Amino acid sequence: MLREASTGFGYLALAGLTQAKPHFAPKAKRIVFCFMPGGVSHMDSFDPKPKLAELDGKPAKLDNYVAGPNRKWLGSPWKFQQYGQSGLTVSELFPLIGTVADDLCVVRSMKSEFPLHARANIFLHTGRNFGGFPSLGSWVTYGLGSENRDLPGYILLNHGDNPPGGLENFSNGFLPATHQAMGVRATEVPIDNIVPADADALQRAKMRTILAQDRQFAPNDAAIEASIQNFEMAYRMQALAPDVLDLKKEPAHVRALYGIDDAEKLKREYGVQCLRARKLLEAGVRFVEITPPNLFSQNGSWDQHDKLREGHSTMARITDQGTAALVKDLKQRGLLDDTLVLWSGEFGRTPDTGNGDGRDHHPFGFTLWMAGGGAKPGLIHGATDELGNHAVDNVVTVHDLHATILELLGLDHTKLTYRYGGRDVTLPDVHGRTQKALIR
Repeated sequence: MLREASTGFGYLALAGLTQAKPHFAPKAKRIVFCFMPGGVSHMDSFDPKPKLAELDGKPAKLDNYVAGPNRKWLGSPWKFQQYGQSGLTVSELFPLIGTVADDLCVVRSMKSEFPLHARANIFLHTGRNFGGFPSLGSWVTYGLGSENRDLPGYILLNHGDNPPGGLENFSNGFLPATHQAMGVRATEVPIDNIVPADADALQRAKMRTILAQDRQFAPNDAAIEASIQNFEMAYRMQALAPDVLDLKKEPAHVRALYGIDDAEKLKREYGVQCLRARKLLEAGVRFVEITPPNLFSQNGSWDQHDKLREGHSTMARITDQGTAALVKDLKQRGLLDDTLVLWSGEFGRTPDTGNGDGRDHHPFGFTLWMAGGGAKPGLIHGATDELGNHAVDNVVTVHDLHATILELLGLDHTKLTYRYGGRDVTLPDVHGRTQKALIR
């Protein structure tokens, strides 16, 4: 009845209300994803490999390892240090993230399925290796809705560019358009057209005309109804979003914590996005994603096939302070307990090199970490072999990761479904096992 009456708007509202609640008591209410595209080298960050130091420069030949011609083992050029009571070993690339070691749940046994950036990025975000499917953030907002009706549920804090795979990484896919990520730039105007060009009375009159035309154009059309909701959201955002994104009122000690007055431009910009993430989460945004500047190549900031030392050192310097500050700030404000922080790239890097100065794509083993939101703190989970080549102990797949994140948010990954293509589709599809060992 609601679908046919009032041009379908009652049905849409009812669908949102009935869907937007957890299946069971959640440990996390919101999530922030620090996405590191390009492939961070696990053996140079959070998964030290002393064996590689022994073999450094020698031909990459072992009975259980097949490498191309003229490839050699490459030991890490960085030193490692243990931090906290957990004894987490962290590269000197990340001295500030090391200071929050006891808050981290580090997974050293991640495994992807694709060595190409675009496919691996989309796979990490959607569980598929091609476009057209909803991202993790879209599924989360579909399942839980937003805590603030005046802000989108899913916000992407970027630098005006997108990683390989483009907007498909952040797409709503076949879910209603209200679940797509809204981008916010680090510099210049954060959001286009957020300042109204007309007086409020004129703007309201225009909105009424547009909405009336939309209703006449396609009653009972979910896409049109989602478009109407987006128009209404954009109107409401004009009052709240500028204040949330404005950092001028933040006290000096908070600005210093995030490095947003730092002399280095890109470090400052990344810190700005991390502080904005905290403010957006505090304001009720359900899912925030942060991507660093795409500095070195079109394939991703961490994609160092050569000049590994230069590239990884620069990217770590840009992102270390802001990321650590986000964890610390959430914790001191009492938000970390129910906010899940996820830090990950799409895959790792090879333990050998073809040029003596870089590492190549490697989906067979890599590292990520989580903090807060019910993730078990001070945990080092799983392992790769002594060369960092394969995840061999307590292997965690991308589908497992998705199932576990939904579990932390109070969502059963087998019950969070959307009817599409003649069947009930889920984020992990027919795959995925919740990793109980990662949950506090």
